[in-house]
Order: sequence, then structure tokens, then C-alpha cells
Amino acid sequence: MFNRTLKETIDRRILPRVQTPGQYIGGELNAVVKDHRSLRGKLCLAYPDLYTIGMSCHGLQVLYTVMNRRADWACERAFTPMPDMQTLLRAERLPLFSLETFTPLGQFDVLGFTLQHELTYTNVLSMLDLAGVPLRAEERGIRHPLVIAGGPGALNPEPMAPFIDLFVLGDGEYSLPEVCDVWLQERQAAAGQEHSNIFDARSQTLLAWPAPASQAERWQRAAALGRAAARLPFVYVPRFYQPQYSAAGRALAVLPLCDDVPRQIRCARVSDLDSVPIPTAPVVPFVECVQDRMTIEIMRGCPHRCRFCQSTVAKRPVRFRKVETIVQAALEVYRNTGYNEISLLSLSSSDYPHFDQLVRRLQEVFRPLHVAVSLPSLRINEQLRYVGELLTTERHSGLTLAPEAALDDMRRRLGKRIRNDDLLEGCRRAMEHGFSRVKLYFMCGLPGERTEDIDGIIDLCEQIAQLGREVRGRPATVVANVSNFVPKPHTPYQWYPMQRREYFLEAHRRLRRRKRIRSVELRCHDVESSLLEGVLSRGDRRVGDAIELAYRRGARLDAWREHFNADLWWQALRDAGVDVEQVLHQSYRLADPLPWDHVTLYHDRCYLERQWHDSAAMQPHSPTAGA
Repeated sequence: MFNRTLKETIDRRILPRVQTPGQYIGGELNAVVKDHRSLRGKLCLAYPDLYTIGMSCHGLQVLYTVMNRRADWACERAFTPMPDMQTLLRAERLPLFSLETFTPLGQFDVLGFTLQHELTYTNVLSMLDLAGVPLRAEERGIRHPLVIAGGPGALNPEPMAPFIDLFVLGDGEYSLPEVCDVWLQERQAAAGQEHSNIFDARSQTLLAWPAPASQAERWQRAAALGRAAARLPFVYVPRFYQPQYSAAGRALAVLPLCDDVPRQIRCARVSDLDSVPIPTAPVVPFVECVQDRMTIEIMRGCPHRCRFCQSTVAKRPVRFRKVETIVQAALEVYRNTGYNEISLLSLSSSDYPHFDQLVRRLQEVFRPLHVAVSLPSLRINEQLRYVGELLTTERHSGLTLAPEAALDDMRRRLGKRIRNDDLLEGCRRAMEHGFSRVKLYFMCGLPGERTEDIDGIIDLCEQIAQLGREVRGRPATVVANVSNFVPKPHTPYQWYPMQRREYFLEAHRRLRRRKRIRSVELRCHDVESSLLEGVLSRGDRRVGDAIELAYRRGARLDAWREHFNADLWWQALRDAGVDVEQVLHQSYRLADPLPWDHVTLYHDRCYLERQWHDSAAMQPHSPTAGA
């Protein structure tokens, strides 16, 4: 069912007045449009960022493919509109809509948000508000869409708990369809009527928002959610859990309010990655996006144990796809899209067990088609020495590597088993095969960091730049991206405090003063954004009040520097009573409860404690955290 009334209104009154209207018109190559009248349910994947970011998200394409392979469900897409579009939708009293059928978001059965980054949280509220869906989960009734969320942000669900009905933890390929089916069943049971009778009223006025929920409808919704939570072990329904706090205001346990829901929520896991469908006909955007290429996930998880990395813990166990599965899928994507570059996706592509065979096979098939192969996540080890021989510089001439720290002994403490000798030799070999640019990712503010670790970042970059002079006659271009370390939940470093603002600012100044070679470009991440990321990733449920307060005061698109207002956020946190000093800068003892302890990943807390001890034993001075 295509909402022509809304589409014609948008086309006539809105699109001539907004920037980049191509992101709002739908109809892209490989977009799936289904007749709603023939379906059991409707899901909208609501990505809380701009179209150019969301359309580059591989996970969105995977879930879109999984759900649309089903004949009884439609899966559509919506993204956070740009500020001009948001203003016009509100001024014209028009709801946010899906791109496939221009259906208002409030008319879907399920709205699925992916929380890829903490600074997108106010965008979730913005999209709900534009859809006419109450921001707070407790204010929704049985007719409102089920609001679910997954992704990295769900690993500490508490800051967003007031706004999300149900968090889906872990791999979504199997869990999302089950959640959608269970919700339809339980909603119908709670309402005590047939689906067609109670929900057809939503489409009587095609431009209207859902009506406010009565108390009876709220009770019906709570009953449906309760039964869904009892049936699904990998979901977290915050309304059935109560946070506990100490007299000093520290978060303690998050305890279930009833016996039907689990005390510990475990993540869903896909055991056989090769059995999971690859999106071989991804939607091809009309406008230029961050990642304009075909993406093939070759493995999930990482065999290494970097102690700072949340993804390493969250994505375990390590699973692989077969070489021919990857090659055939890439060929099909090429035929369905016409992309001229393949990106091999994983946490560490060169740790794929058949790496050489895979790259040579891809080159054999795609070089005659003038399709390049890129590896965005290379492990720095002895294999890096040979990457330059395997890859072509056609359409790109750079390597992207993540040493994280500049000195070998710091990396050993981080659990990152790489050496500068391998890094330098790999860069030399790549330059000998035509590569002229190296992008490196570092962190500052790591536990036990010394002055020489900061200085080493510039020293290493300039050493690589000089390799270019030795090999090619002129310095290589080296881009050093330096982020500010945030001790993320579910990592061995979760007990450490985050460094203070003054520390990061002085580290950035030191880096800039030390740089001597012009071909080395230094990019330091914004300190205020990093500190806010720390609050939103490490906070408890009370942070939700600050998120809503910041949103109502105008916080939007906070991951974009031109829209981010740090002062607005710090004032909102103060007014909401959030103790930022406690959340960010006070260390935890190993025995202390953490706000996210009710979520269990592949490794339990005992594993993280052992890793913390192993790292602490390597530090030159006894650490203050975790004592």
C-alpha cells in the first residue's frame, strides 16, 4: 500500500525547499516495496543518523534482506532528516515516513533502531517525535509501534531505557524475526481482538499521528511486553527491571521486578555464519554516501583479545565464511549494483584463515572487470608484509591500519600483539607496490599512558613518512587519527576512569608541537564529544532524563561537529542531577557492581577480571583503578 497522499504532499510542499532532496524520495535500485494489505506485519528500520551514514551501514542492509525475504513481513527504511527537513515537517504538520511506501512511522508494527554510536541518542527521540510516537515507553499504548533497539549501544541499555520498549541483544539475523513474530502474537492476545479489527484505524487518516494512549491501552501493552520478555531470552525490557542505587548515589544492581524475566540477559548468537544470507542485492542510494562500494562480511568476531575493544568481546566467537561463498556473493552484488569496489568487512580482515587464497581469488575474478578490492581493517603482523603484493592500487592508493598505541610495550599491555617492525616493513612493501598514503588510528588517555607513548605517535608517523622518501623519492602522506580513550562496558578496562578534559587537551597540544614533517597530518578527536560519549556509554538509567532534557532544548545530530553543542549537554546533565564526575572520573573496584552487569556477552565477568589483572601486572606502576 503506497501512501500517495503523503508522497504528493512531500513532493509538492517540502522537497523543493530542502537540501539534498534525493535522500527523501525512495525508489532506489533494489529497494523492496510490498503491498501492506497482504502482510502479517510491517517493520521499519529506523537509522538514527543521516541517510548518507545509514545507507553505509552493512548491518542495516543485512536485516533489510533478512526480513524482506519473508513473504509475510515488509521491511522498510527511515533515517534522521536533516535540520531543514525536520523544521519543515513540523511546520507542515507532516509525520516522518518510510522511503519505500511513504507510510508514517506511527503506522508500523515495529520500529527498529540501531544504536551504532552514543551521540545518535537524541536522534532516536527526534525520529519518535516526528512520528508522533510518545518518547517515553511507559506512555505508549497497544496501538503504538513496538520500539526496539540493538547494536553496540544496547550493550549498556540503561541510558536509553526510558525510551525503548525492548532491546535486542546480539546477532539480529535470527533474533529480529522472532521478536517481530512474538510481538504480533502477544499484542493480539493482550488486546483480545483480531489484528485487523484493532489496528485498521491507524490508516483511516493517512497524514495523522497515532492517538494518545488510554490507561487501558497502556496496560494491554505492558501485558504483551511481559509475555514477550518471558519468551525471548535475548531481549531486555527495561520496564520489568528496577535499578538500585547506593546511599552515595552509585548505581548498584538492576533487578527484575517479576519472576518471568531473566536476571541475566544473554546475547543471541549466529553459530554458522555461512548459513546467514549475504545481502546480494543491497539498496543502492541515489546520493553519495560515506561508503559507496559493495561490502561483504567475511568473518565475524576477532581472534585477538585487545583489552580496550568492546567489539572483540561483543562479537565472539569467531566465525568465518567460505572463500567461494564470498566470491560468488561478491559477483552477485556486482551484477545487481554495478559497484566498482569490494570492501571485505571484518574486525581484522587479514586474520581470515584463508586470507591469501581469498584475495588472490577475488583479484582473479574482479581485476578483468576493473573492480578493486579494499581491506579496511588489516592486522599489523608478519602478513602485512605481503599485503602490498596482493592488493591493487587501482582507484585507491592508501593503507588503513590501527596500531592504537605507538610503542610495542604499551600494545602488549593492551593485549594487541603487534610490533613496529612488522608495521614498518608492511608499509615499505606497500609503498614498493604503489601505495602512497597510510592512515593510522591511535588512542590517547589509555591506562598507564606515559609521555613517551604520546611522543611515539608522531615519531612513528614521521618514520613511516620517511619510508616514502626512501622508496619513492618523496615523503609518504601519513594521516594520524587520534581518538580519546573511553573505557567501554564489557571490556577489561571498564573499571578504569576516563581521563579528564585537561589531560586530553594537553596531549593534543603536545602532539601538535612535536610534529615536524608536513606530509604528516594530525587529526585529534573533539574532547567534548569524547567526554559526552563516556557519559552516555557508562551512565545508568538516570542519564535518560538528561538525554530527553537535552533533546527538548535542541540537541540534534550530536555526532556532527556543526550541530554539536557541548554546553547544552553539560547543562542538561547538571539539571537532571547526573554526577558527571562520578560517571566518568571515579574508578571502580573489581568487586563493585556496574550499571550494565545484567547484560552478559560471550565472556563473563570473571574473564574480564583476569584480563584486567594481566594488563595491570605489565604496567610500570600499580594502577589506581580496580584496586
